[in-house]
Amino acid sequence: MGVRYHEKVEVHGHLMDTGVLARVLDDVLDYGGDYRVDHIDLGRSHDDESHAVITVGAETPRRLMRILMRIQVHGVNKVEAGTARCEAADRDGAFPPDFYSTTNLETVVHLDGQWVPVEHPEMDCGLVVSGGRVRTVPVTDVRAGDMIVCGVDGVKVVLPVTDHSSRIYAEYEALGAPLPSSTQPQAVLVKAIARQVREVKAEGAQVLWVAGQTVVSTGAAPALVALVEAGYVDVLFTGNALATLDVEAALYGSPLGLGPLRSGRVQRGSEQHIRAINTIRREGSIQAAVESGVLSQGIMHAMVKANKTFVLVGSVRDDGPLPDVHTDVVEGQRAMRAALRGVGYALMIASAQHSVATGNILPASIPVACVDVNPTTVHALTERTSAHAVGVVADTGLFLEELAVELVPDFRPPRPGPGGPGA
Repeated sequence: MGVRYHEKVEVHGHLMDTGVLARVLDDVLDYGGDYRVDHIDLGRSHDDESHAVITVGAETPRRLMRILMRIQVHGVNKVEAGTARCEAADRDGAFPPDFYSTTNLETVVHLDGQWVPVEHPEMDCGLVVSGGRVRTVPVTDVRAGDMIVCGVDGVKVVLPVTDHSSRIYAEYEALGAPLPSSTQPQAVLVKAIARQVREVKAEGAQVLWVAGQTVVSTGAAPALVALVEAGYVDVLFTGNALATLDVEAALYGSPLGLGPLRSGRVQRGSEQHIRAINTIRREGSIQAAVESGVLSQGIMHAMVKANKTFVLVGSVRDDGPLPDVHTDVVEGQRAMRAALRGVGYALMIASAQHSVATGNILPASIPVACVDVNPTTVHALTERTSAHAVGVVADTGLFLEELAVELVPDFRPPRPGPGGPGA
């Protein structure tokens, strides 16, 4: 190799059929490096893993370090891992210049002769070492004096188990491609997701939902309410829009601009919208509105009554917002992180912005289902989130109703009547 600095790395897994090896080599070149494949042992059967040893080179030590960090997202580790090097942060809110940038894969750090697992792996963070423990820390939460892992030495990542005979691959492998024109594959996917949700709940883990306002605007709120009441929604991440439209529909019978749902009690468009927000603000919170009887139905009402966790994080375009909404996005991220403990499965439904934010903080070991009517959104989310992610290109309302039918025995989707949807 015609480069001055080099390192030998290795990778295990389904390297050829998943395209991992090609992505590793492409990333090396894209980051200005070079490579030589020293050894590759290909599995003989579909379920066998492969193993490759590659020498990666670069013109400078810093460029080589960045390349090695980059390809770790594919499960690539140094053959000779070494021992982790730590450096004290010199100021609040900033890492040392050569900090180790994390992936969302299970990670271990070599400290004082032993491998220490990283607590709650999360991508795009640093690693802080304290009292023999290692945890991820976002740059906003770094404090001067924190001992931060620097460089790539002594850090290994562990890919999630992706045995092709496992329940995830058995259900999804042949069905992961978007097939929006065929109802049968979507129906099979819904059944598979429902089965996995049941299994996760049976194991004592929680189910996280990340939902957008389309859940309400497509008339799927009753389906989500039924899922909440049946115990299949433990945590909800969303924004001001879904919560406000849900409250608006509960108070006035129809959310903004959608016409009557159950009656003619619809006032003028945005006035009704802001009246709904004002009603909750006068009560002090969504929970207070439920307890006082002002809010007596809908998704947010069901979450409060079931004593489930919800995190609302807003944006600059929000009306109001509702008093429960985090208007400081850093505080919102912290609230989302705190709510992830115990989550074993995540469903992302028609919410690109909040789904991307959630994908950034989810460990890769947590299976994810991404549902959206836009194939581009589905592809982007499944690529970004979990090694166990499955994408479903589908109408939000129809998908949620089918899922509720699978999981809630007595659920029946509301049928349109003379008064409009849900009449």
